[in-house]
Amino acid sequence: MITLVLGGNKSGKSDFALDQLASAQGPALFIATGKARDLEFREQIRQHRVSRAPGLEVVEVAEDLPQSLGRAKKDFRAVVVDSLDYWLFSCREAGCEEDKVKEFLDVLDDWNDTALILVSCEAGLGPLPGGSEVRAFIRSLGALNRRAAEAADRVYLVAAGLPLTLKQD
Repeated sequence: MITLVLGGNKSGKSDFALDQLASAQGPALFIATGKARDLEFREQIRQHRVSRAPGLEVVEVAEDLPQSLGRAKKDFRAVVVDSLDYWLFSCREAGCEEDKVKEFLDVLDDWNDTALILVSCEAGLGPLPGGSEVRAFIRSLGALNRRAAEAADRVYLVAAGLPLTLKQD
């Protein structure tokens, strides 16, 4: 079962994903993709850590998300990835976006019974950014979200803390 949770910044998508994880049976894993690059983001990561269940195992990844998911589905009954947008940014910055996205989509295509909850920003709802780098990233993220939604059994859009069901197989 794959669930995709989309939403804007601070929309409540991570809280919703954690609620979904709490209802899963068996050992669970939280895969964090964000790396603090400034004090504000460091504080946001700290707040996320404090809000998670104390016994929840956490793994921090960079571009190696596909490999981490491959290992996780062997040992865990439920996995949250928070978030695809930051992971994609890391891959883009490392110059390996195309290869890593393909690896990630291959993992999704071969997913098993482990509950997988993916969190990602839906960044394409605002005005078109003026800079070409930002536009390219938004387009790549939109394409990744679309492919993840195709693979997902359930897709939610969280706005103002309220989940809206977009897809439910």
